[in-house]
Amino acid sequence: MPDTGFSDAQYLVLASLAGGPKHGHAMIDDIEKMSGSRLGPGTLYGAITRLEQQGWIEPLPFDERRKPYQLTASGRSAFTAKCKAMKLVVRRSAARLAAL
Repeated sequence: MPDTGFSDAQYLVLASLAGGPKHGHAMIDDIEKMSGSRLGPGTLYGAITRLEQQGWIEPLPFDERRKPYQLTASGRSAFTAKCKAMKLVVRRSAARLAAL
């Protein structure tokens, strides 16, 4: 399985932004609705910083006081690769559970 080199928080940020540009608070709410997990601001903004440094997300112009982000082309590719890898893990895990 290829290693895409990012954490669960980073994956969740990419998953949220795959639905369109969002600012931090909107990402926190979207991630909670999508996954049932609520990221704290430190975790969220740490993931945003790392993703921005990798060139996988980019900031958009400020919307009032909020700073929205969007996926870049390389971020979309990295997210797609991670989704494929996770799909394989889920399929193999389900097979193991079925064998119990």
